Amino acid sequence: MLRLTKHFSAAHIVRTRDPQVLDSLDAVVDVGGVYDPSRHRYDHHQKGFEEVLGHGFTTKLSSAGLVYKHFGLEIIAKELQLDEGHPDAHQLYKALYKNFVEAIDATDNGVNQYDLNQPPKYVINTTLSSRIKRLNLDWTDFDQSSERENEAFHQAMALAGSEFLENVHYYAKSWLPARSIVRECLAARGSIDSSGEIIKINQSCPWKLHIHELEEEMKIQPSIKYVIYPDDRRESWRVQAVAVSSDRFESRNPLPSLWRGLENERLSEIAGIPGCIFVHMSGFIGGNRSYDGALAMARASLNA
Repeated sequence: MLRLTKHFSAAHIVRTRDPQVLDSLDAVVDVGGVYDPSRHRYDHHQKGFEEVLGHGFTTKLSSAGLVYKHFGLEIIAKELQLDEGHPDAHQLYKALYKNFVEAIDATDNGVNQYDLNQPPKYVINTTLSSRIKRLNLDWTDFDQSSERENEAFHQAMALAGSEFLENVHYYAKSWLPARSIVRECLAARGSIDSSGEIIKINQSCPWKLHIHELEEEMKIQPSIKYVIYPDDRRESWRVQAVAVSSDRFESRNPLPSLWRGLENERLSEIAGIPGCIFVHMSGFIGGNRSYDGALAMARASLNA
């Protein structure tokens, strides 16, 4: 991240814990036991360190979070050719922290993702931290030299840097426009159904990333149960049950159990709605050949 800033774009990277060498450097990250942004010292290991990003976030920062706190807005604005005061830059600054950087801070500081005493049901080894870890020299490698270690470190820098920029562009090009679309659709929910629990999105977009957060922000009651949207080829319509939360698979109100696993004519016959295509076995999504048919499926599910 530092090398994406104007000031440090041509910086030479030195890996050391030698205090005399550290004192001579323009910026020190993750070592040195000092947090002092006026001198570009960004360590988080020292006793008494409890710095957080702010903006409602409470996860203690790692050195990655410290660099992001002080340079993230500049990097985002520079990469997207926006002024640092632009509202989109500030919106993306918080979104990138929530959806990318905060997990790095939490992992580095040993913060569990869930407050549960049960072990996880499966293992995830595809996270950024896992992929960075695999770039470390293997204990079986004959060559454990500092040159090999530095080479691996630069590979890790390239991996982390490219993934950070991929996220910046994704959230700018996809996440932010989708948020505006979902907000407008939530505001217009009363025109779709008098219940206010069904919304229509006229184009396929990543609405699931936004609906729970915007419901809270817009103080929407009752909560949205179904989202109707065209499929990617715009040849039919989908009706999808909204999940109980953004990080859960369970639906607030799944499509009726009698419909699940059925297709086409048989489904249309059981549902009493023409044009039905399918309903997933879990009841989280179904399809119809027309918008009116998808809306009828949502309304029938709401009243089931």
